[in-house]
Amino acid sequence: MKITGGTNYVTFDFGNGYVIKADGEMLVGRRFVVYKDTMKKWEPPHDNEEFTEEHIEKIVDEVNKSMTNKSVQIIFE
Repeated sequence: MKITGGTNYVTFDFGNGYVIKADGEMLVGRRFVVYKDTMKKWEPPHDNEEFTEEHIEKIVDEVNKSMTNKSVQIIFE
């Protein structure tokens, strides 16, 4: 998974054409808060496909497993 973004959003790219964008905000100390309730649908061309709570939980799990002390810490709310 490739994670990119800016000061008020983040994108999670699975490398297979599936990308989800979520709103959030950068905090002091290299932390970024992601608002899970803004994760509603895949980015085009998959925006007509179902996006469920199970997808969100999978993303949270994968992100948490990939965190290191040197990376920006992503917190889900």
